[in-house]
Amino acid sequence: MPPDLILHHGRFTTLFPGAPEADAVAITDGRFSAVGAASDILPTRGADTRVIDVGGRRVVPGLIDSHTHVIRGGLNYNLELRWDGVRSLADAMRMLRKQVAITPAPQWVRVVGGFTELQFAERRLPTLEELNAAAPETPVFILHLYDRALLNGAALRACGYTRDTPNPPGGEIQRDRHGNPTGLLLAKPNAQLLYATLAKGPKLPAEYQENSTRHFMRELNRLGITGVIDAGGGFQNYPDDYAVVQKLADAGQLTLRIAYNLFTQNKGAEAADFRAWAKQVRPGQGSDHFRHNGAGEMLVFSAADFEDFREPRPELPADMEGQLEEVVRVLVENRWPWRLHATYDESISRALDVFERVHHDMPFRGLHWFIDHAETISERNIDRIAALGGGIAVQHRMAYQGEYFVERYGAAAAAHTPPIARMLAAGVPVGAGTDATRVASYNPWVSLSWLVTGKTVAGTQLYGEDALLDRETALRLWTERNTWFSSETGTKGQLAVGQLADLAVLSADYFRVPAEEISRLESVLTVVGGKVVHGSGGFSDFAPPLPAAMPDWSPVRSFGGYASSPAQAHGTDRADAPHACGVHAHGKAAWRRPVPVAEEPTFWGLLGCSCWAF
Repeated sequence: MPPDLILHHGRFTTLFPGAPEADAVAITDGRFSAVGAASDILPTRGADTRVIDVGGRRVVPGLIDSHTHVIRGGLNYNLELRWDGVRSLADAMRMLRKQVAITPAPQWVRVVGGFTELQFAERRLPTLEELNAAAPETPVFILHLYDRALLNGAALRACGYTRDTPNPPGGEIQRDRHGNPTGLLLAKPNAQLLYATLAKGPKLPAEYQENSTRHFMRELNRLGITGVIDAGGGFQNYPDDYAVVQKLADAGQLTLRIAYNLFTQNKGAEAADFRAWAKQVRPGQGSDHFRHNGAGEMLVFSAADFEDFREPRPELPADMEGQLEEVVRVLVENRWPWRLHATYDESISRALDVFERVHHDMPFRGLHWFIDHAETISERNIDRIAALGGGIAVQHRMAYQGEYFVERYGAAAAAHTPPIARMLAAGVPVGAGTDATRVASYNPWVSLSWLVTGKTVAGTQLYGEDALLDRETALRLWTERNTWFSSETGTKGQLAVGQLADLAVLSADYFRVPAEEISRLESVLTVVGGKVVHGSGGFSDFAPPLPAAMPDWSPVRSFGGYASSPAQAHGTDRADAPHACGVHAHGKAAWRRPVPVAEEPTFWGLLGCSCWAF
């Protein structure tokens, strides 16, 4: 049978033993049907075979993020102004002012993580005075990592925060000398205050959430990502908050492969959550594009050790072990894989005590369970994980918070944080991810740069040569090694006959560019299951069209996502751009029949106008 697609004239890195390089691949029915020499593959084309010359570019297996929050991120992507990759606070504030000018009441301007103040040339956040001057009337919410949030006066009013609002447990509403909130919210160290405040903002209606999710997936495709494991999140209830991505999956509109974990939502009733879910869904249920992957990263609230390195390490409560054991026994009984958020070695030690006790009574027998993050894990606990058949998923949070870690614990402690080389030497399955979108950026090339160079996004050298990974090993952590974490080993992650045909054609050669340029890479052609899902430059005609971002004042329209260049941070000046309803960008929503926007659904009344309000 002639293949559906042939790509040739490239440097194909297969990551497949015995055949590491090729110059062509053929794809049939969504899987690789041939990988090797163009002289052998090109003659197999048929009349309907699409043939793409990749122009000598480097081609790698599609990247897989083993820890991200893509489902939640997709529902909100079109609402968020991203400062990811922006190199100066001046540019960031210019973006914010432009967005304020076109955001209609009562909507917010939101900058929700993915950056650190240290990436800016000014090495600081905006002051509250600067924020209020830029947006005197429009609510603005800026989340910095999971340590603080900045709110302007309009956002404080929208949230109802006054001098009578008490501080929640583990959080602080900073106040002036009169007791009034200033607009600075601090995690002390619990970030609940930060994301509970964010949850007060208006949400997109379902149809706009679908559009937003498609745009976020396309943004990840632009960076070469073809698969993710979604780690759930607070306020992300199953199945309600999964309805949008399920609908897109049913319609064949997912451009990412998503394996999702279920994150407990009810403090004190975590075991009940998992017992109920075990009756609704089983691990592996779904398709190659959307499938259930098990439990976590939150198993019990008492086990959460927050990763705010500006604050002292939190002590977990004494009743944590009993609560965690109850949940793990439920999971093992139902043969559910799980993942557990754990930043510090002290937390990991206590969790492993529980795991070993349950394993003694109820052997895990090949269940794929793993620890997430593990920045300060000890050699002893690495070996304990290996003995239990577990894995470790690492993320590049230190690339964004490394300076804060050094300030508290010292450079020597940071030099192997996390100790990835030691994990690999112990034979533990190790995979890489981002923990996007609220902490680190979703850009995989920032992670790959951190793994190879040992530097933060601000340029601080954290690691010595003994802790760095070579480029191939780092790439494997982002491809074939990540398949263990979704129980899909041998199904994807390599350019190999029979595997799912996911790949990325890179903007420059990952193996040859100077190390400092790795973070600037992206994909110019991304393929998932043999279908082109992203193309740019000379490959743009191969990509399917994407409906315009909704609403029409979305920051995505002006600035896109990760800022790959300084020009992107300047965006498009839309201060004089009309809205779909004919109201000027500075105007308010109007009750009138809208002028339809190309490829966007048309509603009547206020919802028909993309100045909608909720």
